[in-house]
Amino acid sequence: MNPTIARLALAALAGRKRFIILLLFPLLLTGLTVLIRVLTGEPELATDAMFGLGLSVVLPLLALVGATAVMGPEVDDGSIVYLLAKPISRHSVAVSKYVVALGSVLLLGPVLMLVTGVAVNPGDAGDVAARSLGGALSAAAYAAFFLALSTVWKHAVVAGLLFVLLWEGTLANVFSGVAWLSIYQWGHRVARSLTDGLAGPDIALWWAAFALAVVTVGGVWLSGDRLRSFALKGDD
Repeated sequence: MNPTIARLALAALAGRKRFIILLLFPLLLTGLTVLIRVLTGEPELATDAMFGLGLSVVLPLLALVGATAVMGPEVDDGSIVYLLAKPISRHSVAVSKYVVALGSVLLLGPVLMLVTGVAVNPGDAGDVAARSLGGALSAAAYAAFFLALSTVWKHAVVAGLLFVLLWEGTLANVFSGVAWLSIYQWGHRVARSLTDGLAGPDIALWWAAFALAVVTVGGVWLSGDRLRSFALKGDD
């Protein structure tokens, strides 16, 4: 990891309009959770709504915004070539940008959900912690996936939105076969192994853990490999 690249990525993330979206999603989710808790008086209903919507829609959107913010603009305008002209490992650049994106997603996603969930439902902190951990694992895979996507395709945001809304948000929740290829369902399966009472598709735990690791490591590696091609061709 390169500290300088990480600082530049953090500055790019914090200085763009996308940062407002990063804050907007979790704030709306937290407000909705508190509102449900106050109106219904049922803490389980509030946390179910928070994790149901948060992990299947809000979390991947946070990862999409975060990953494309630290990588996408430089790829789109071609300035990534000037960065890669420096004697810096391409995979070090990818890892540095990934760490920044993942850190923001974890903080505004699973960590905030954990704090909010314990606050509105303190009697079931174990369940909240398990689901937050599953969300953190999914966040790691989402960030790597969208980081790689932003180096492969200039329209990564559009492709990412279709992936989140159609694949993760709809198909994976309807068809059990698609769930085996869903990052959200992989993280949810890990959470189910840590607590009782969670329902979901019958996905093997070993597959969920293996798939999460492959997408996370493979996504970061592919990002670095694609950056090497930018340095060679200079026209992407």
